Amino acid sequence: MPRVPDIRPIFKPIQPTVKHTAGQATYTELLPAMPLAPYIYCYWQLTADPTLQQPYDYQVVADGCMDIFFDRSDPTALYIMGFSSACTTFRLTHAFDYVGIRFLPAAFPLLFKVSAGELTNRFEALDQVHPLLAKGLCQLTGHTAPLATLTASFDQYFGQLLAHTPLQPDYRLFNAIDLMLTAPANLPIEQGLDTGISPRQLRRLFDFYIGDTPKAFSKVVRFQKALRDSSLINSTTRHNFFYDAGYYDQAHFIKEFKRMYGRTPALALK
Repeated sequence: MPRVPDIRPIFKPIQPTVKHTAGQATYTELLPAMPLAPYIYCYWQLTADPTLQQPYDYQVVADGCMDIFFDRSDPTALYIMGFSSACTTFRLTHAFDYVGIRFLPAAFPLLFKVSAGELTNRFEALDQVHPLLAKGLCQLTGHTAPLATLTASFDQYFGQLLAHTPLQPDYRLFNAIDLMLTAPANLPIEQGLDTGISPRQLRRLFDFYIGDTPKAFSKVVRFQKALRDSSLINSTTRHNFFYDAGYYDQAHFIKEFKRMYGRTPALALK
């Protein structure tokens, strides 16, 4: 059976670290089983501290991925969140315990034949997008087992699904993604990518599998690269640091970072 190239070694989508602080929340990530690594980046959990007194604003930064998530207080209400070109803020109530499944770019549309473009910059009830998947996951989510136990159940479920799902990956798309992840920061998108297909064909592939244009995805890739290199962001006195990261100037860098993170670099990394 064809397998997709594993981009995990060159793409590690980062979400803001939520430190365990009284009256706040805790965020945890666990890895999937190795056969699922090219498709699922992680399983995650966001849990309110028992002493939380006020609504909690959780910011999801742009990372190029798609997520299934649910609150364990209502495990039958699963949602799917598509590609986001900007930071999304969720105002959460006093008590919450969210669990999620983060799919690497292009993985969810490949596995479930759902166009990512229909979910861009929004989230939708999973049973409206893929009823069979929603039904299958509901059978696993209706208990209060620790995340590690739930992760094992997810591994088994998606492992069986993968074994019985005929995949037809378009390697032109994955070649383009690989080029974006490894190319110099200032490579012109579309015209600068030697993918063997026209820019129009490339845009169609990206709309279905990623959820936006190659240019929009490349901006998220650039942002995530900068986010990983916190030393680069903190060294704002270094000559042309913003150009090395693929930005025109410092103002461009700060504006785009704030749009995708929800805060300026100085506030995000202090």
